[in-house]
Amino acid sequence: MASEGSSSVPSRGGGGHGETRLEALALSKVAEAADAVAAATSAGEVVRAIHAVAALLFPVDSAAVAGTVEEPFRSQIIEAASLSNDEREFWWHAFYHGPAFPTMSKILLGNVALKWLRKIHASARSEIYDSFYVKGPPTEVIEALVPALSQKGETNEDQHAFCSNIERLLILCLLDNKGVFQLVMEFTRSIKHDDGILNPDRTAFISRVAQLLASVPDKARFGGSPALTSPSFFKGVVSQLLVGAEEAVVEIAVEKDANEQCALSSVFLFVGEVLSRVSRRGSTGILVAELIPRIRNHLLRCVASDHKIISPEMIQHVSQTQFWFNMVEAMRDQHSIERLTEELLRQLASQRISDEEAYWILWTLFNQSFMHMTVMRAMFTGKFLLWKTFPLCCLRWILHCAVFECPPNSATETQMQKTPNFFGTLQSLVSVWSKKEFVQSYSVEQQAYITAAIGLCLEKLTKEELESTKDVLNSILQGVSCRLESPIDLIRKMASAIALTFSKVVDPKNPLCLDDNCCENVDWEFGVLSPKKESPSLSVELENKAKASSCPNKRYASEKKAKAIKHVVPDGRAKIVEINSDHDQMADPAVIGQFEDEGCDQESMDVDASSESSLEPYDLSDDDTDLQKKFSHLSDLAAALRKPDDPDGVENALNTAEKLIRASPDELRHNSGDLVRALVHVRCSDVAMEGEEDSAEDKRHKALVALLVTCPFESLDVLTKLLYSSSVDVSQRILIIDVMTEAAQELAETKIVKTEKRHGNLISDTSPSWLVPSDMGPPGAGPWREVSEPGTLLNWSHRYERELPSRSGQVKSGKSRKWGLGKAKDLQVEWSKNRFPLYAAAFMLPVMQGYDKRSHGIDLLSRDFVVLGKLIYLLGVCMKCMAMHPEVSALAPALLDMIRSRDISQHAEAYVRRSVLFAASCILISLHPSYVASSLIEGNQDISTGLEWIRTWALQVAEADPDTECTSMAMTCLRLHSEMALQTSRALESAEHPKAGGRALPSKLDNIIIPFGNMM
Repeated sequence: MASEGSSSVPSRGGGGHGETRLEALALSKVAEAADAVAAATSAGEVVRAIHAVAALLFPVDSAAVAGTVEEPFRSQIIEAASLSNDEREFWWHAFYHGPAFPTMSKILLGNVALKWLRKIHASARSEIYDSFYVKGPPTEVIEALVPALSQKGETNEDQHAFCSNIERLLILCLLDNKGVFQLVMEFTRSIKHDDGILNPDRTAFISRVAQLLASVPDKARFGGSPALTSPSFFKGVVSQLLVGAEEAVVEIAVEKDANEQCALSSVFLFVGEVLSRVSRRGSTGILVAELIPRIRNHLLRCVASDHKIISPEMIQHVSQTQFWFNMVEAMRDQHSIERLTEELLRQLASQRISDEEAYWILWTLFNQSFMHMTVMRAMFTGKFLLWKTFPLCCLRWILHCAVFECPPNSATETQMQKTPNFFGTLQSLVSVWSKKEFVQSYSVEQQAYITAAIGLCLEKLTKEELESTKDVLNSILQGVSCRLESPIDLIRKMASAIALTFSKVVDPKNPLCLDDNCCENVDWEFGVLSPKKESPSLSVELENKAKASSCPNKRYASEKKAKAIKHVVPDGRAKIVEINSDHDQMADPAVIGQFEDEGCDQESMDVDASSESSLEPYDLSDDDTDLQKKFSHLSDLAAALRKPDDPDGVENALNTAEKLIRASPDELRHNSGDLVRALVHVRCSDVAMEGEEDSAEDKRHKALVALLVTCPFESLDVLTKLLYSSSVDVSQRILIIDVMTEAAQELAETKIVKTEKRHGNLISDTSPSWLVPSDMGPPGAGPWREVSEPGTLLNWSHRYERELPSRSGQVKSGKSRKWGLGKAKDLQVEWSKNRFPLYAAAFMLPVMQGYDKRSHGIDLLSRDFVVLGKLIYLLGVCMKCMAMHPEVSALAPALLDMIRSRDISQHAEAYVRRSVLFAASCILISLHPSYVASSLIEGNQDISTGLEWIRTWALQVAEADPDTECTSMAMTCLRLHSEMALQTSRALESAEHPKAGGRALPSKLDNIIIPFGNMM
């Protein structure tokens, strides 16, 4: 039988005819095995049939296989033909590169796997079954196994057995036996020996194999082997690819074969195709995590032991470098390259890699691509500088690699010659940065990123180079100017940083500092470009981000600084930020020093008569008279404030104003308007001593607040008219709004009054707003009563109480309820004495008229947007100060109509949009849910339409607004809307059972979105 098997093997030297005959013989052997398997009645017959084919291809341990079956199959297996290594090679080549293997694979994966495989011993399965795939060419194995994963079995049991076997074989071949590495080496050797395997279309064949390999996790069963999930599988694949590619390059470089370039092209094509598909499938992070340690090891390999500094020549000298130089180009898919590069930068930053090492990693991967592919450099200088946002360290690496073209912290950096690419990149950066639309439309993070890029480029320039650049100087000045006008502190800080860096280039000895906190070394991170960014707080500090007072521009010089305090909303709801003016926490000098002794030590003021000078001292006693004057009438106070030529008198009047006004003299109502005008028009900067301007401004501010609190209607009548008057400037308008805001908060100051409610032993249940306590209880228990939660004005949760019969000596406690016995004196009702609702209309309605009109000196919708933002913020504070009062229902529709206008809700400035979001949130917490429910029942569309607009607009802002603070505030607004809608739904449920003669509930209420409505 041995001689018979041997004589049937023709020589391959016979050319194509011999190979064709051998392939036909192999196919006939497969047909015999197929017939035997189909007719088999025991596992031994199947083992013998498969062994007959396997023995022609591999060195099989026939004795071990025979030991797993019974007679007569054992003898037949031992007596099977045994071929030489050369003969087996002929058979192997004909079997796998002809039609025999696909046919045999169908038999093995189908009939054998479903009926017999579980009955075959594990050792025999490894020798004669798994060997067809483990010892076969990886390209043929992948083409046989991966498409089969998509086939369907007749039953679920057959499908499970079929797929689990294929998955086992894939893990065995590709992962356990390094099949991906063998794929790379197969492409290398097949091209070198010109086997013709990849012809006629080598590129299409390689792409197909790469596609099949990358699709394995997609085709594997859900809940199957963890080794075939994307993270595990792609990690093993990428690792083998990188190792195989490096070894292939070394092998080809050593042999110096004539087909070297063709072989390298095939290897690079396959590796690039697989990496692109891995990236496209969302596993870029896994790819980069494998790539970074390998390229770092490669760079260590390039540096000689006696050198500490790496150079391009060192890297080029190592043969494996050829793969790293060509890897990015081999990927071909630009989107995958972009994702890989972005992930590479972020992972390098998270690993705190040094600037030098990161530069050489990028140089190794992308330097050759920069020379051959214009789109690659454009990706760095365009997308990565103008459209993306990276940590500051990544920005430095991008600039050094693609713009400066030199390693950081090197001797060549200080002597580098600026390339046209450097000046072109700087020009494109400053041209975008200088536009006002950029400040309005881009996120703060993106603005900080581009500002840092410009600053780092400016630090490399000399004065001569700056003067030679076209339009850079004008663009920088324009960009600094428009940022200094911004009310957002961080934006102004960016302008100061660029101005300082620019001044150092022009005149290093005279740096220009526009900020009090200016330092010589600029921190280009600006607090937002660190590698690990913390998520923004849900409680957005509106005024810290939007205050105009701290702007160094003279336009806002008279505005006071503000601070943000968090308004804590009860029941764990989202927080809204409320702003109060930051007055100095010191005693008023008018109170402390106004009535001190007028006399002073005369001896200390006289000049020593015995001195060498013969001059006698001046008599200064008369000069002190005006300074010591005491004001007792408001009319005198107003007259003194109107004397700009008497600064001491004005200062004395400011010192006395607040105390005299809060004394509420009888003449206050008659002189309040005159006094308001005088205080608004007084110029504190002209009358105060140098360095004390803020103190004078603060006294004027407190005096105006006192007027509004003690005499609201008369003072508001004058102030609201002055707000839109052409006789006041921007700083005075801001002053008017600020004092109105603080006065509203002072008028709304809550005073709690408690009274006893009822007698009797009570049991209380504090439940979530959607949970009503059960009526179950002991006999004699009274009904549940809903009561307000003590200690808060805004009540979004509900507390229920009911009377229970006393049980002596027993107190119960539960998991979700607090039980306790209380006396009548412990149960009290509370309410507030809030004076603001009485004056709310006078505060709000006049300032809501005329905001959109343009006249001489007034343009709130465009130029004076800071005033508009503060005005909307004032209206929001007013709504909040009268929360849950009936006046809200009358004023909320008017405010909703104002903020819904396109000019306001879609305003270009983020400062205004933040104010609108704040006002909308204040409306949501101010409206009582019962009023919203009654509006829906009665068909009042104003409130329901306005609330629905808040929801839809907040959704749009949260999804698309470029300002991070706006998106955070929009999310807070949506939470408040959902909570308000939930409370409204409870009120509507209670209205489903109206009293006799009451209005019925409408059949359809779709004007307000109620969350979880399907669960109610």
